[in-house]
Amino acid sequence: MVGQAALSTDAIITALKAAGETTRYRILALLFEGELSVKDLTAILGQSQPRISRHLKLLTEAGLIERNPEGAWVYYRISESGAERRLVQDLVALADPADTALARDREWLAGVKREHAQNAARYFTENAADWDTIRSLHVPDTAVEAAMRAILGTRPIDSFLDIGTGTGRMLELLAPLYHKGVGIDSSTAMLAVARANLDKAGVSHAQIRHGDIMKLPMPRDSFDLVAIHQVLHYLDDPAVALAEAARVLRPNGRLLVVDFAPHGLEFLRERHAHRRLGFSHEVMRGWIEQAGLVLEEATDLAAKSAAEQLTVTLWLARDPRFVVAGASKGLETA
Repeated sequence: MVGQAALSTDAIITALKAAGETTRYRILALLFEGELSVKDLTAILGQSQPRISRHLKLLTEAGLIERNPEGAWVYYRISESGAERRLVQDLVALADPADTALARDREWLAGVKREHAQNAARYFTENAADWDTIRSLHVPDTAVEAAMRAILGTRPIDSFLDIGTGTGRMLELLAPLYHKGVGIDSSTAMLAVARANLDKAGVSHAQIRHGDIMKLPMPRDSFDLVAIHQVLHYLDDPAVALAEAARVLRPNGRLLVVDFAPHGLEFLRERHAHRRLGFSHEVMRGWIEQAGLVLEEATDLAAKSAAEQLTVTLWLARDPRFVVAGASKGLETA
């Protein structure tokens, strides 16, 4: 959950000084609607890049916003720290919704988001043929997603990490369950698609991050649920990715892996960059246990027609630690 830490008097004064300037206040109001790049902010506010960067630097130093490099780009968002975020929320809420400058900014923001959506749609169209080819080889995505929801249940999730988020579909699918979501992907093009899709779906409690899934930019014990959906077959060493996923799981946290069972479709390796032609239950169990987790359930969604040639498997694992009086311990095994 969002933390309830308090700020010192000095920190409050520093934050108020940083926010107490027209452009910087407008930036805070915009970022409270979602993360934006320097380019986005210059287009919306009609100011030069150096000027906007200077404002962003001051807001970052005051702890009100955070910067996230993504290749040659940098995205900014409101700080995740509970106290600073509450301060920004309160300041933004005080503004008159009819304020001329803020209303104009919202109009330009809507235009920027439309442009993002158009770019994402263009990229999706250019690559849709490859994705449709693979989808045609297994049970419909609706069946896979229904199985994912069933295996996870309806228990609320504090923090969710989607590794290799791609189009952001898992963040959208599981949005009703989690309080805070993060999607990681190494492709900046796919991150643009994910951002546009989440904007369209109205998912505001998820973030998209550029990062290496083999070396996640998150500390240990950060998430209650981690998903790796149709990613491992692209990797040379899936065991490393699973170990990284286990590292960021909290005690009693769950890991959901969705991928293909073993198959012989070599063209997927040759034409679609698949490094692994599926995974057996034995291999996956070995990697999961090697990562310090316990495999709780495995579900196969077998092909249902002659055209479908791939079986999709869901593996649900759990971190065997649990918390007693604030301390992590290992579960006793039978």
